Amino acid sequence: MRLKRCLSVNILLTLLFTIFGLAVMGYHPGIEDDGVYLAAIKSDLNPALYPHDADFFRVQLQATVFDTWIADFVHYTRIPIAATEFFFQFASIALIVFACWLIARRLFKEARAQWAGVALVTAMFTLPVAGTALYLVDQHLHPRNMATAIILLAVSRILAGKRWQAVPLLLLSFLLHPIMGAMGISFCLFVTLVMLEPLHLWVRSWRSAEIGTVAAFVPLGWIFEPPTFIWRGAVATRTYMCFYHWEWYEWLGAIAPLFLFWLLWYLAKKRNEKRLGRFALAIFFYGVFQMAVAMIIVGVPALMRLLPMQPMRFLQLVYVFMTLIGGCLIGKYLLKASVWRWAVFLVLINVGMFVSQRTLFADCEHLELPGRSSSNPWLQAFSWIRTNTPTNAYFALDPEYLAAPGEDYHGFRALAERSQLADNIKDTAVVTQVPELGEAWARQTKAEKGWSHFQTADFERLKTEFGVTWVLLSTAQPVKMDCPWHNATLTVCRIP
Repeated sequence: MRLKRCLSVNILLTLLFTIFGLAVMGYHPGIEDDGVYLAAIKSDLNPALYPHDADFFRVQLQATVFDTWIADFVHYTRIPIAATEFFFQFASIALIVFACWLIARRLFKEARAQWAGVALVTAMFTLPVAGTALYLVDQHLHPRNMATAIILLAVSRILAGKRWQAVPLLLLSFLLHPIMGAMGISFCLFVTLVMLEPLHLWVRSWRSAEIGTVAAFVPLGWIFEPPTFIWRGAVATRTYMCFYHWEWYEWLGAIAPLFLFWLLWYLAKKRNEKRLGRFALAIFFYGVFQMAVAMIIVGVPALMRLLPMQPMRFLQLVYVFMTLIGGCLIGKYLLKASVWRWAVFLVLINVGMFVSQRTLFADCEHLELPGRSSSNPWLQAFSWIRTNTPTNAYFALDPEYLAAPGEDYHGFRALAERSQLADNIKDTAVVTQVPELGEAWARQTKAEKGWSHFQTADFERLKTEFGVTWVLLSTAQPVKMDCPWHNATLTVCRIP
């Protein structure tokens, strides 16, 4: 009876922290990377969509089963895409919370320490990871969220002494997100070695670990193909790939956590906390090794094509564990059993992160839930286009539209469900992953230069050159075209 009550309490706390985490971080489908993934899912379900530009999301996703998995789920369950995305986002967060608790209970005996760690992670879901353009967890469904949850579950299995259970989990994470899966395999290799072997034997096996981890990163011969000028230009816009150009504080954010884990190992060893100390040591060695790999990739010209694998993104797992263990230590040594300390702790960490997210997404609803209408003028325009223009419509819009005031980085393809000429922000990132798209991207973005000063003749030129049939304009742009819809910010027009 007592065991059942304890299990019920832990399940309830997992659900509560999942809800709190989602409420603090917000939910924004279709933003940033989801502009690629959501468009791919919709294309899988309806191949008639995106007849002009599907390569700008389809080619990049050939290495993952994520979009086909979600599309098949929608197809067989008949649950709408919007509800499906929210369901899997909630499930991913719940699994992350649960896995964090499983890891914490293997490292700390005190329940208050375990749940303080979980509380800090859920509040800090949108903590930026130094220099990598990542959060701990994205505010939209992303295969990285799902892969992170599965990797953390695999880590908990290794800490529980059931390391073979981690193998299928890591393979699944690799199928969902190859980069995250490779990082997860690498980390779990270090944890396994440190947990199973004395340090001198582990050091002796370093060379085989090095070879295995590099193998997880190295695909086929395309790595050594010479990069094109266009590809180099696209990569140069992504500072998180070229970390030799990072600012000092970004380097501090990369190195300081590794020093803290080394310090934690030293202190835990003195306190005879062997499991915590070994786990901290595994994180330290994992971080040092992956940073060395990243430096080699960036520093060796022959390996330049590996830059899109973004080797410094290993820091995402480091930050998750730093947040989790930091919260556990706060709970163990500072909060203890004091109710008012817990109250202050929870208010400070959650309110601060909530305010930062509302500032970041000030022009749209904090929770863009399925079926909820939006007051955002850009989302209103996307909604009208989705329901009132032909499926094969081909749109042109400001190539910098994602960064426009009030747009909040919502992807046109994903939400309007129509083809568009290449943009200068998200499609640039796609080109870094798929160099063969560079020529088409450069030609289209060059044709869109000076967008804010375009006249009717310029739009007719786009129609002649690319087959564009519709445009989404600022309401302030004077044109002589048939414009069936507008609001205070935007106008939708048909090119004659």
